[in-house]
Amino acid sequence: MALRRFHPGGVAGFAAYRSSVPAARFQGWDAPFPREEGERSARELATGHPGTPGAWFRFAVALRPGGRLAGGGAVMPQAGGSRQGKIGVTIAPGYQGHGYAAGAVRLLPGCLFTARGRHRITACCDPREAAPAALPERPGMRREGHLRQSTRAEGGWTGDLVYALLHEEWQSG
Repeated sequence: MALRRFHPGGVAGFAAYRSSVPAARFQGWDAPFPREEGERSARELATGHPGTPGAWFRFAVALRPGGRLAGGGAVMPQAGGSRQGKIGVTIAPGYQGHGYAAGAVRLLPGCLFTARGRHRITACCDPREAAPAALPERPGMRREGHLRQSTRAEGGWTGDLVYALLHEEWQSG
């Protein structure tokens, strides 16, 4: 498993996993995901910078460095000099249960701690997702709270489980 930049040749896979109703259910987009949006996103991601404060940067989660797309991982350095950031992962349904999400969750903190000098990172998970809710704990993130009815999804309200990891905790782990 590897994290790499998305490239224009991966638009079909990107749009396909984002068009999957099970993958989109707990995310901030609707399925189906338009191919034109995938093409626009791929162009932006090919030239974008993962260190842009306040902007999500998506990495391809690939089976190996040059391999097939299994999903996406994302980092967002927060703006305003807070030295904090966020991470997130979405894996296509056909690749779930094979450790790709866990691998991405282990690699993403390094993108913010090492490359971006962040002090603290967070991740949120929809509490309706039983198995993925434990993923942030794998790199040592601790659950800090449960925000009730904090996110609009599927025409209603759902919550967020909030996890965090400090740089010194990550270094010692």
